[in-house]
Amino acid sequence: MNTGGWSVLGVIACCALPLLLCAAAAERAEAAEILIGAATANITPERPVALAGQHHTRIGRKADNPLTATALALEARDGGKAVDQAVLVACDLVAIREGVQERFRERMKDRLPGFDLRKVFLAATHTHTAPEMLEGRYVVPEGGGLMGPAEYVEFLCDRLAECVVRAWEGRKPGGVSWALGHAVVGHNRRPVYENGAARMYGKTDAPDFVCLEGYEDHGVEVLLFWGAEKELTAVFINLACTAQEVENLSTINADFWHDVREQLRAEHGRELHVLGLPSAAGDQSPHLIYRKAAEERMRALRGLTRTQEIARRIVRAVDDVLDPARRDIRTDLPFAHTVQDVMLPVRKVTEGELARYKAQYEQLAGKPERTSAEHVHMLRAKAVMDRFERQEAQPDYRMELHAIRLGDAAIATNPFELFLDYGIRIKGRSRAVQTFIIQLACNSGGYLPTEKAVRGGGYGAEVVSNRVGPEGGKVLVDRTVEAINALWERPAAAQAGHRQAMPRR
Repeated sequence: MNTGGWSVLGVIACCALPLLLCAAAAERAEAAEILIGAATANITPERPVALAGQHHTRIGRKADNPLTATALALEARDGGKAVDQAVLVACDLVAIREGVQERFRERMKDRLPGFDLRKVFLAATHTHTAPEMLEGRYVVPEGGGLMGPAEYVEFLCDRLAECVVRAWEGRKPGGVSWALGHAVVGHNRRPVYENGAARMYGKTDAPDFVCLEGYEDHGVEVLLFWGAEKELTAVFINLACTAQEVENLSTINADFWHDVREQLRAEHGRELHVLGLPSAAGDQSPHLIYRKAAEERMRALRGLTRTQEIARRIVRAVDDVLDPARRDIRTDLPFAHTVQDVMLPVRKVTEGELARYKAQYEQLAGKPERTSAEHVHMLRAKAVMDRFERQEAQPDYRMELHAIRLGDAAIATNPFELFLDYGIRIKGRSRAVQTFIIQLACNSGGYLPTEKAVRGGGYGAEVVSNRVGPEGGKVLVDRTVEAINALWERPAAAQAGHRQAMPRR
């Protein structure tokens, strides 16, 4: 059909043009100049330490490679006036243990005048070969010059404070681009069997093996930060896998993120700052679950260690997106950072579960001598008993939620080992072009399993591993999606400094 030389598509395009122009104008009105700073600090302990991440005591007396913390400082300015701010700190730690972030923020007081300390948060790579930060968790030998957990926390907070100050004071106008790559790194680690039971790292060559319990996400979400000459200054890499390939070692080790950093710096310069953090990955890990022989053969043919092979895949994914991303660098873009306290219903301990863990506790407490693993299991059983006593009076778990809009990208945090399905729900419902989910941020909330996982049972899906269960997982998803999407519903400047407590519904 033709109407006086105008095609139907032309008419539609003409009518749509004012709307597009209005949308573009609105986007420009929300946009602000972005200032970027980054710094890296060595957080390797200076003396031997007990290592976190297993149920038995390991003493790390030497470091295979350095543990690092990398701070990324962002500030938006409109006409020279500060609009909003954020500092993200990625740490080679198993988790941000309870009280550590608060201790760090206390250390930051008076270091950055005018900075809202609620806008800085810590997150962990989940390496299982970094120092323990909880007193009394492990039975450790006396003497030997060990750095205890409390002493390491003080050392850590000092290093983190220095790192954040350097990143913030070094911020300069720059550019940002976001990109999506792909790499096979994380694998679902919960095989399911004919009786419906699931076992973390269960055998897949068993005759009753049926399937893996859940999905795997091989997307590599990348944020790239550029200097005034379009030089790459920092990169944030977010993927659905924790850094625990070498988790059984008794040495200090940053796991595969060390190899990622080394390979990227070899290509882009030693001054490149690399932040690597896991997305929702409570049921994922880098460990091979099946097809092990073929994978190991290819690794051996390449002459790489397993962590080097994982890093090779991640770095190739980053390299693959660099040229397209360089063609879309934004220097003025919407930026907003909200912080909310979200109340999640706790996973209730049943009478049957109480009886089970009480019996376990009494059996272990009654032993004249206990192994280090028995000591840990006794503490875990006692924690379940204590939860039962207070769950009616304290029915909620308070979660600090950060939601950040950076152009078309969103970042959202949670403190859990969050099962992947929750991350998929958030990304599917997010209005952002790309959504970065940072688990194990601000605190350590334990595993948060799906309803399907709870039915299957096994480690990670039992009440002893969960402060919050599937009911709370649904609330977490809903509140996170609301927080993200709100940043697209109102001008970014109106979001600056917005904080509130979000009750569960």
